[in-house]
Amino acid sequence: MQRQTRREFLRSLGVLAGSAGAWAMLPQGVGRGQGAGQKRPNILFIMSDDHDAHAISCYGSKVNTTPNIDRLAKEGMRFEHCFCTNSLCAPSRAVILTGKYSHLNGLKDNKDTFDGGQQTGPKLLRQAGYETAIIGKWHLKTDPTGFDYWHVLPGQGVYYNPPMIEMGKRVKHQGYVTEIITDLALQWLKGRKGDKPFYLMLHHKAPHREWEPAPKYLTFHDDKKIPEPATLFDDYSGRGRAAHEQDMTIAKTMNNRDVKLVPPNGLTPEQKAKWDAAYDPKIKAFQETNPQGQDLVRWKYRRYMQDYLGCIASVDESVGRVLDYLQEAGLADNTIVIYTSDQGFYLGEHGWFDKRFMYEESLQMPLLVRYPKEIQAGSVNQDIVMNLDFAETFLDYAGARAPDDMQGVSIRPLLQGHTPSDWRKSMYYHYYEYPAVHSVKRHYGVRTQRYKLIHFYNDIDEWELYDLQNDPDEMRNVYNDPAYADTVKELTAELKRLREKYKDTTGTPI
Repeated sequence: MQRQTRREFLRSLGVLAGSAGAWAMLPQGVGRGQGAGQKRPNILFIMSDDHDAHAISCYGSKVNTTPNIDRLAKEGMRFEHCFCTNSLCAPSRAVILTGKYSHLNGLKDNKDTFDGGQQTGPKLLRQAGYETAIIGKWHLKTDPTGFDYWHVLPGQGVYYNPPMIEMGKRVKHQGYVTEIITDLALQWLKGRKGDKPFYLMLHHKAPHREWEPAPKYLTFHDDKKIPEPATLFDDYSGRGRAAHEQDMTIAKTMNNRDVKLVPPNGLTPEQKAKWDAAYDPKIKAFQETNPQGQDLVRWKYRRYMQDYLGCIASVDESVGRVLDYLQEAGLADNTIVIYTSDQGFYLGEHGWFDKRFMYEESLQMPLLVRYPKEIQAGSVNQDIVMNLDFAETFLDYAGARAPDDMQGVSIRPLLQGHTPSDWRKSMYYHYYEYPAVHSVKRHYGVRTQRYKLIHFYNDIDEWELYDLQNDPDEMRNVYNDPAYADTVKELTAELKRLREKYKDTTGTPI
């Protein structure tokens, strides 16, 4: 007998019947698993841009310390296997908003424009009685919809003195972007009126390229040891064309603006003075030593990491400010706080920066969740979860019905310390943006707890298989190794099943 999924079981009881607003019709504070007198939780969703889990100390970082972000792990749950469905900024954001894969929500790559008229989690939460807001990076080209308040960066945004768009009106801010976004978020939280629960998406630009730290952090990591990854000088001999033909190496792709031989535009005289004081000695030292070959790669890697980690220092500070406010305002116990990033990022592994590939560094997202009423402090989860699950999880906590066409699953049982017997054992990934910047080939694949099978297609037809238990750095493709023939057969069948399950007919068929 086939086991019912949680959603199928609820549907059989008639729980999921009715309109998308069915749960919103319940009295305030009443939802799944909630008593009539229990208030529904606030939801604070904090997302940074390109923040790799290995730059967070609670994930065992060898290069960074993040005491405020670590508070969420200490007081909540850390997920070890949270993955994105498409490792790119705009597509990941669209998946988080809609709970649907890229081929269904219509945003496959950064060139696409988000259809704001479609169903989203914020719209459903708003219908369910939540006050909704987004502050910070949006990056979806159309104006935000489904929010009572929005104040966002146009496009990628800039680090210093950023223009922003508030409810359709362009405004100019002076200062550093992470601090400004935090100030605006706290201003919105403090200015709320009424007793509605809130859903706030607090989206940071940092630590996106070109990694420009706040003035106080320009030299923060200058005297700190930053270990090099073991694969910094990977020659890709264990993989196929895709790894060889990419354009995202520290050695060749990283430019003068990235390593701050050239300053950013638009600095005020005071900011420019601080910038020059911090970087002129580094530029002089570079010119005097004139590193070449591997020494140049090492120099560029260190410069990259100093600035990348400097940006994260401001993000960590921001998280601390917001957590402190929740505590001071008496909101901490009834607020779910989530910290994540839109995808992972390469910190020199394989000689790379950026993301896009289905390899671990860009596939894995950090995910930390604190909610004292349900989540055991200091807990760790090893199950496979995805950004696809976020929207349904928030609707679950809001007592709002998740529409049948959403493709994720609420992770609430996992947060409560229980893994359902039918929880997924694999996840599906699909990347589309080629030909384009960084030249990462189109590919789709499946990852289980131990293995990863990837199919590169379009102007290429190559398969890669990695045994993550024996080869965690993914240095040797074993697709053609006879010892893995049965594994290839099983994973190919699973990949085909997932493509059918998620209704993905895009790309070269299996």
